[in-house]
Amino acid sequence: MNIKKHIPNLITLINLFCGCIAIVFVSKQNYEMAFYMVCLGIFFDFFDGFFARLFKVSSPLGLQLDSLADMVTSGVVPGYVMYSLFVKSANPIDVIASVFIPFLGFIVTLGSCYRLANFNIDTRQTDSFIGLPTPANALFILSLPLVIEYSDSFMLFEILTNHWVLGAIVLCSAYILNAEIPLFALKIKKFTFKDNMLQIVFLAISIFLLLLLQFSAIPVIIIFYVLLSVTNNKFLKKVVYSNGQKNHLS
Repeated sequence: MNIKKHIPNLITLINLFCGCIAIVFVSKQNYEMAFYMVCLGIFFDFFDGFFARLFKVSSPLGLQLDSLADMVTSGVVPGYVMYSLFVKSANPIDVIASVFIPFLGFIVTLGSCYRLANFNIDTRQTDSFIGLPTPANALFILSLPLVIEYSDSFMLFEILTNHWVLGAIVLCSAYILNAEIPLFALKIKKFTFKDNMLQIVFLAISIFLLLLLQFSAIPVIIIFYVLLSVTNNKFLKKVVYSNGQKNHLS
């Protein structure tokens, strides 16, 4: 039996296991441990593909397993966290707000499911992403209760416990997951600063923000990632357009 071909799938299943544990922690309102388990799951999610390429054992089974594991770790868990935040923000006297509205949090799960299924059949997303990857979205969502818990800002607390704001976050999350917005990948293919300048700048600023703001930096970093990608896309379009004009004039 070729053990190598089973290693990537085993790593994928560990990702799924981390997601299952995270669900348990969310149910106990231990959001910090849930966050760490999702981070661990995302770590394994990165390395299953790495080892599949290293051992040259990529398979359709591995692709399906990867999506199913991500569905739990980066789909069900953030949806459950949003559900929990809605419950906390609701007025217990208001039956609709406290009983029915929290289920809107699982729109994040639906958006994640659609993205993962679409990703499997979208041949454009090999070197970059179109729409926010589910792991990045999961980190954004799971950081919200930690910002509420550890931030000293009363304004942030008021914003992130408002059910209207939470509703806007849910809708924006489902949209950005599936939006036709090209986002750069963090993969390093050539070991030169010029070819990886965007990735290096992003990582450097992200590390600085994490040291400065800790948990509060995570949603800022994800938003920065999207804005940086959009800015980079516009810059590339201008370069292509300028080169096209030069070729036309010549």
